[in-house]
Amino acid sequence: MTIATSRRGFLGATSGLMIALALPLKGRAQDAPPQGAEQAVPPALAPAPVPPNAFVHIAPDDTVTVIVKHIEFGQGPLTGLATLVAEELDADWAQVRGALAHADDTLYANLAFGMQGTGGSTALGNSFLQMRGAGAAMRQMLVETAAEAWGVPAAEITVAKGRITHPSGKESGFGAFAEAAAQRPVPDNPTLKTSDQWVLIGTDLPKLDTASKTDGTAMFTLDQFPEGAQVVVIERPTSFGATVASYDDAEAAKVAGVRAIRPLPQGVAVYADNTFAALKARKALKVEWDLSAAETRTSQQIMAEASAAAREAGRTVEETGDLSGFDAPGATVIEAEYQFPYLAHAPMETLDGVVTLAEGSAEASYGCQFPGIDRAALAKTLGLPMESVRVNVLLAGGSFGRRAQGTAHFATELAEVAKAGGPGSYKLMWTREDDIRGGYYRPLSVHRMRGAIDAEGRITAWENVIANQSIMAGTAMEAMMKDGLDSSSYEGSIGLPYDFGGFRAAWRQLKTGVPVLWWRSVGSTHTALATEMFVDELLEAAGKDPVQGRLDLLKPDAARERAVIEAVRDLAGWTGKVQGDKGYGMAFAKSFGTYVAQIVELENRDGRPQVTRAWCAVDCGIPVNPNIIRAQMEGGIGFGLGAILHSQITLGENGAVQESNYDDYPSLRIHEMPQVEVTIIKSDADPTGVGEPGVPPIGPAVANAWRALTGQKTRALPMLQNPGVV
Repeated sequence: MTIATSRRGFLGATSGLMIALALPLKGRAQDAPPQGAEQAVPPALAPAPVPPNAFVHIAPDDTVTVIVKHIEFGQGPLTGLATLVAEELDADWAQVRGALAHADDTLYANLAFGMQGTGGSTALGNSFLQMRGAGAAMRQMLVETAAEAWGVPAAEITVAKGRITHPSGKESGFGAFAEAAAQRPVPDNPTLKTSDQWVLIGTDLPKLDTASKTDGTAMFTLDQFPEGAQVVVIERPTSFGATVASYDDAEAAKVAGVRAIRPLPQGVAVYADNTFAALKARKALKVEWDLSAAETRTSQQIMAEASAAAREAGRTVEETGDLSGFDAPGATVIEAEYQFPYLAHAPMETLDGVVTLAEGSAEASYGCQFPGIDRAALAKTLGLPMESVRVNVLLAGGSFGRRAQGTAHFATELAEVAKAGGPGSYKLMWTREDDIRGGYYRPLSVHRMRGAIDAEGRITAWENVIANQSIMAGTAMEAMMKDGLDSSSYEGSIGLPYDFGGFRAAWRQLKTGVPVLWWRSVGSTHTALATEMFVDELLEAAGKDPVQGRLDLLKPDAARERAVIEAVRDLAGWTGKVQGDKGYGMAFAKSFGTYVAQIVELENRDGRPQVTRAWCAVDCGIPVNPNIIRAQMEGGIGFGLGAILHSQITLGENGAVQESNYDDYPSLRIHEMPQVEVTIIKSDADPTGVGEPGVPPIGPAVANAWRALTGQKTRALPMLQNPGVV
């Protein structure tokens, strides 16, 4: 099934019914009434007048194209959001297509953010009512149009599998009435189905983009090459924050196919007829860098600073009970420090983009997670009004947060390329080495933990001080910070379901010149590791089983946490931490509203942990497409496992990044991927995300299993390079 990547193309080539519902913030899924009750879009969520750009389009040939406001880079919104529309429309899945919306914060805002963007595993949750409402409104308009054409009561008409029928024998597809239906007013209060009426929601529907990605017809940025476009690559400094002092392009200019060599704020750009010429010329450049404002510390030095910061009190971000358990007679106090390195995203498709600059306008096409922010950056850099800049969102070959740029650095760079080159088309390419060494990493973090156990083996006090760099500070997202606190730096360390008696979590903000960015599961990628590894160590010191010990620690209101822990225990057939030559470990994490518990089985193969099996229980509310949920849990396990075993970014002399490609920044290899079994908890709660929550528990589950099998405690990552045995 081919994915249409140009909304302009198919809307211009066809006629039919277009509809959109622009719902305010209160239209998020969590505001939906309980499933099973009669539901309708509340009056406050009444659809706006049909705008020229729409969420859904029905063509004369009955094809239903759902325009998805979230980027698709493998996490499934193209299919998930189309499912919601198709369900309420009663479309046949075979007639459904998906297309990505262009940048438009007014029409396509993420209702959780107030701007267009994909992140925080919010795609399905923020659109749950919105897209269902669009489908229900369209269905009503089609039925009313058919009733009028056939001269029958609308109540007598039924719709199923894309066919409109009447007991008299009259029958039609959607396309025949689409154009006439488009002239009708959009219903103010379309009735939504009850959960017992669902046909598509909750079933394993095939993904809309699988076929096109398999047969090569899906169009990514790498596939875009406008006629006459110049390929551009940039020589950037090896130290973050360095600037061009001088450069010699004499040899580079001799390379056949080179059009121009121009200085940019980001470095020195080579403009050429093709990628080969651009890269050859860049290699011939001689650039002297000014390091006066650069970050020149090594990662070892920054880690030492973070370690020292974590030993201080920090700003309290949550405190409950009291910490007297640390000083109680007979208490056993355990301390641990966990160190987590910078991590690159390393998606398969590196950063790339196409921009065409004309007199008074510009159009950019590439995969971007926050197209509104990028559009504003393009407009500002080019000196154009927003309405003169268009951003087309394309499929992306992975991201893991790399394209969610609060600083819009890539969009700004793309605009600088066009600004320096003048009217024309340009394709900006980052190589793999550019991508790995280009910064915007998961922040380096240190957790300093303390826990107290009383004489009866109860955990009576808990303290966690986190030191890392803010992702939001200094970006377009800084407005989301409250009182100078960046919650993404410590999320997952607060609001824990465990009753520790006294509890305190604190944050120390570091400042470095290393650009940082969201990385798949953001704060929970390190907070879950520290929390669940330390919980496990405390339970071990108290002589308790890791699974039952966690269940006993849960607060009375932690019903969903209890359910996933018990489900994964039963799925794995948990009998203990060590069975023969195999070690077992478990971990739990709630992130982005989704509850996930995992158990792993591993072996010691010549001093290296080999994970052979993994079990996962997930509660993400209403499971719209179980097929996607399982895939995302499996993918998250592989992604997280690769990071905990292999990945780290290290800064060497003058702050230069040492890693450059998959050979020295390895991802998980296929022979390292365990057999994964996933169980999905049945739920009528509002749907939450699945793109990220599979990642946080896998790391601590592996570390806990390794400690159980070998006695080695993980204190620094990655495990294969920093065993941290104590």
